[in-house]
Amino acid sequence: MFAIVARVVCSFLLWLSFYIVIRSRNKNRTPEWGVRLITLMHGLIVTFLSGYITFIDGPWPLTHPGHPNTPLQITVLCLSLGYFFFDFGWCTYFNSEDELMIYHHILCIFGMGGVLVMGVSGSEINALIFLAEITNPLLQIRWFLRDMGHYEGIAGEVVDGLFVFLFLGLRLGGGVWIVHAVLTSPKPNWEVKAGVLLMYFVSVVFAWDILKFVKRKLMKKYEACRKERTERERTQSNGHQINHYTQPTNGVL
Repeated sequence: MFAIVARVVCSFLLWLSFYIVIRSRNKNRTPEWGVRLITLMHGLIVTFLSGYITFIDGPWPLTHPGHPNTPLQITVLCLSLGYFFFDFGWCTYFNSEDELMIYHHILCIFGMGGVLVMGVSGSEINALIFLAEITNPLLQIRWFLRDMGHYEGIAGEVVDGLFVFLFLGLRLGGGVWIVHAVLTSPKPNWEVKAGVLLMYFVSVVFAWDILKFVKRKLMKKYEACRKERTERERTQSNGHQINHYTQPTNGVL
């Protein structure tokens, strides 16, 4: 147990050190710019590691929920838990997130911490980390595009499209399989089942916000297209009127 606590503390100090170095080398940037870069790094690293565990190293979360944690699962959980402690502290200090995101962080901290203490259910929690973090880099790239003024273009459209597709397809679709596997298996205890269910519920709430964002974006595009079509029809109509009233004289007064 002491070894796990030490690894989580080391992970927290690692992310904090990265943040301090980034801030010291980019003093003209905002604190959010620094923490977004840390979040991007965490998302890429943890997505790769958790995906490797889920699909290659194993065990498969749909058939082995509630099984003892493997050394690699423990490493990823400690690495991610240290990050969430860092990010939770940053969000609290700068008061940058709403209540839902704060609850999400608290739930993740208790979920990963509980699995590390119990020593079981690492496979399903690791799979949930993969599904949750695979869209995180896209979210951070979107923010950086907006910060640099390049969001309104093809790059922004591609990032938004991939984010929505992966979130709804993997985090919700894939999440259903994991929730079903955990709830129907006799191995995971009730704390793990309740935690997995709560984490999926938070994803559903996030998905609702994403769908509202998609609706606003589509309506904005529709209004822009309708305005452009109206302007084009008005221009064509004015052109016909000019042709109608401007007759050639052929030299005859």
